[in-house]
Amino acid sequence: MPSDRRTRKRLATRQAISTAATHLFFKRGFDHVTVDEIAAAADVGRMTVFNHFPRKEDMFFDRDEEVRELLCEALRQRDPRVSPIETLRLLAHRLVAEKSPFVEFSARSRGFVGTIEGSEALKARARAIRDELAQIVAVAFSECVGREPADPAAHLAAGLLLATWTVALIQGHWTFRQRQDTKKAKAAFLAMVDKGTIGLKAAMAGTPYA
Repeated sequence: MPSDRRTRKRLATRQAISTAATHLFFKRGFDHVTVDEIAAAADVGRMTVFNHFPRKEDMFFDRDEEVRELLCEALRQRDPRVSPIETLRLLAHRLVAEKSPFVEFSARSRGFVGTIEGSEALKARARAIRDELAQIVAVAFSECVGREPADPAAHLAAGLLLATWTVALIQGHWTFRQRQDTKKAKAAFLAMVDKGTIGLKAAMAGTPYA
């Protein structure tokens, strides 16, 4: 935890902006909320908002950096006896067991997904984040086995993995919407991750990633 007062104040301001923005986005839809309205709701100036969030979309996907670090950290700390692909499969199971907000299937997460579905700007940003994550995971994959960052096998593995997780998350949210059952939604998510991982390992057979 940050110890200095300035850092704590900066993080508190960032959180206040994000919380105010999320409330307005859920209530009225992303495209119908202005930055000035967010600033007013958070009781800060317009420029303060942009100092913390360069783009309006960043206020919605405010935990993007945490996801990136989570994936990279899992690969940095992996047991060398466990393959990189298997390491991330196990990470999915751990996140569910720990009730991580990144794999949440609930009324709140349904609101999050619904807000994305109602905005072309958010859907475009979600696709961009997925592509950015694929690049980051590719580099992390190659580094953890001692290969060059441009290794095409690492990029193929990362692209297939992000596609698997994307489909798994969609399936989890769809299951919750149909059943209103968090346990079944999590099971659907993990089943898709496990199934996709089988195919991913087969595709990457003969490489250090599988």
